[in-house]
Amino acid sequence: MAHTPVRAMDRRYFVYILASRRNGTLYIGVTNNIIRRTWGHREGLIPGFTKKYGVKLLVHYEVFENVWAAIQRETRLKKWKREWKMSLIQQTNLEWNDLYESLSAER
Repeated sequence: MAHTPVRAMDRRYFVYILASRRNGTLYIGVTNNIIRRTWGHREGLIPGFTKKYGVKLLVHYEVFENVWAAIQRETRLKKWKREWKMSLIQQTNLEWNDLYESLSAER
């Protein structure tokens, strides 16, 4: 699955997975601005789970044009077994690279 380029003015919604490290702690979220939201997690500006456990690496994201479809996908992914989530990440990001840098370069 190829990632769709992100443009600031697009009305898109993103389901994303962050990780603390390869095979580490995972977090799943949804946002309409993946660059801003990921930056907030990276900088520790978003209190809660990601800040507490150092979950900062953007390892997977999916793009939706419909907010309800994005929320439904997020809800389903959160119910998945850990091994399924890890397999999903590795389908598009075998090395668990931080995708944030490529997103911010496309701005």
